[in-house]
Amino acid sequence: MTELYLVRHGETDWNRQRRIQGLTDIPLNETGRRQARDTGMLLRRRRWDGIFSSPLSRAVETASIIAAEVPLGEPTLVDALVERNYGAAEGLDWVEIERRYPRGTVVPGRESREEVGARVVPALLELASDRPGEALLIVSHGGAIRSVLNQVEPSASHGMITNGSVHSFRLEDGALRLIAFDDPIEVESIGADCGDLDEQNRVEAQEDSVA
Repeated sequence: MTELYLVRHGETDWNRQRRIQGLTDIPLNETGRRQARDTGMLLRRRRWDGIFSSPLSRAVETASIIAAEVPLGEPTLVDALVERNYGAAEGLDWVEIERRYPRGTVVPGRESREEVGARVVPALLELASDRPGEALLIVSHGGAIRSVLNQVEPSASHGMITNGSVHSFRLEDGALRLIAFDDPIEVESIGADCGDLDEQNRVEAQEDSVA
């Protein structure tokens, strides 16, 4: 059975400022590069057959750093793995979002979680089907990974998706099954660079209130 390990990219300055990034192409900061290296060093404990990435630079650089540690060749870019389009909310922090778009307000141009899942999950299924029996690394984004979780386990409530975290899935009977949210392989990567885990992704939690 094919296994897919979804990795969230490392930190960017907008992550640190609690700003919604979406399709805005914000690069990693130095903390994000350290997180990517730490995750790559942990992933060296296992054997991997390929690495794929969203085309946004924060994901590509994270994947390239991990690939150098594992080691694997340069990541293959897959357009469908791109982050959720947050429309007019991009660039705003959670305070600004709450002020401009209170609960129940439509955010112009924003993709729904269902729309994100409808493009990300088929792309993952295609990768898994094309690489039977392999273990693949997939570097993507918090919103995209959340949408996958919502499709795979719609009734479950998962925690925050931290920068550099790893979430494992398996292809079974043509569908994705979650092996582990925050796979144990990444527990040791939660260190000083990750900050307060209850606060790190407050933007993501706030975003749900304007879905």
